[in-house]
Amino acid sequence: MTEISFSNVVIVAAVAFAAPLALGLIPRIRLPAVVLEIVLGIAVGPSGLGWVTSDLPVQVLALMGLAFLLFLAGLDVELGRLRGRLLQLAGLGFALSLGLALSVGYALDAAGQIRSPFFVGIVLSATSLGLVAPILKDAGESEGEFGQLVLAAATIADFGTVILLSILFSRIAGGVGSRLAFLGSFGALVAAVGFGVARAERSKILSGVLSRLGDTTAQIRVRGAVLLLIGFVALAERFGVQTILGAFMAGVILRIVDPDATATHPHFRLKLEGIGYGFLIPVFFVSSGVEFNLSALLSSASTMVRVPIFLLALLFVRGIPALLYRHVLSNRRTIAAGLLQATSLTFVVAAVQIGTLFGEISAATGAALIGAGLLSVMLFPLLALMLLGRSSAGRNGHER
Repeated sequence: MTEISFSNVVIVAAVAFAAPLALGLIPRIRLPAVVLEIVLGIAVGPSGLGWVTSDLPVQVLALMGLAFLLFLAGLDVELGRLRGRLLQLAGLGFALSLGLALSVGYALDAAGQIRSPFFVGIVLSATSLGLVAPILKDAGESEGEFGQLVLAAATIADFGTVILLSILFSRIAGGVGSRLAFLGSFGALVAAVGFGVARAERSKILSGVLSRLGDTTAQIRVRGAVLLLIGFVALAERFGVQTILGAFMAGVILRIVDPDATATHPHFRLKLEGIGYGFLIPVFFVSSGVEFNLSALLSSASTMVRVPIFLLALLFVRGIPALLYRHVLSNRRTIAAGLLQATSLTFVVAAVQIGTLFGEISAATGAALIGAGLLSVMLFPLLALMLLGRSSAGRNGHER
């Protein structure tokens, strides 16, 4: 039996514990914990103090963390929100984002900054739904027209970029047609599984058993959710598409077949978030920092310049489409929507790992993209909240 050491996991777990604790002790620092987790991971990893390396146990837990992150992002998708004017505005915004992103990608390619304009364009088109949703909820904006519009746009961006990444960059041999066929087969099988789970959920006998075992040591709903997640990840791998699509779709399917989870079994979502945000997801972010190639980023001035370039590209690609909201939002709220839509880190980190593996981007470009994502999370939500605060004050004072 191969001897496995958990010393690196201990350090990673310690960093994951220390990051939110430090932010909690200094509440004036309004910084998402994931940013500090990645930064501390860089500090203790090979690019910093060299206290920890990403060995097999860390890699396995980090992979599960990535799967859980995309699973919970899929669980946040409210398809009922995507209708009417919200769907039209969010859909048009994402289409405009894609056009702008590809233009930026080809411009950067022509300038010799990147080598895969399509890949970078997809990365720049994303919004971190898992980060934007709690920001809006904490600000009391998630239920209003502004919050619903931003969440709809983030949902479509998350869903669209994951699908595009799976179609254009997968292990399936052949052209786009072959990949679409495999993706269609995968989607049909996912739909069949979802239909079967929904039928089982409506069974009175099975529903009674699930309710009886839900809060016992069996934790049957949690086990079922984990089975669905791992099953879809394995299914995606079998079909040759990105495993992140399988994890994301597992969350979407669970949300569809169990829409009343908050009312009928309110602790279920908390338990899943406990596993994800309390254990696996922080390991993913800390290990992303550990694996962050700081030396590649600092290797040349031209490489370091890519960080602000990518940051401005994120703001341009995701911020400009928010101008479509001017007819339904005030000017300040339109700008705030653009800033929140340009907040992107979770998908960037996941996509960089895929792009590096497939040789679509260099280590330096990947590091610059993650650096830009870190800055977007540190700056854009804070600026958006400042604008929202002023907007609320303006409304209270009967100003527009």
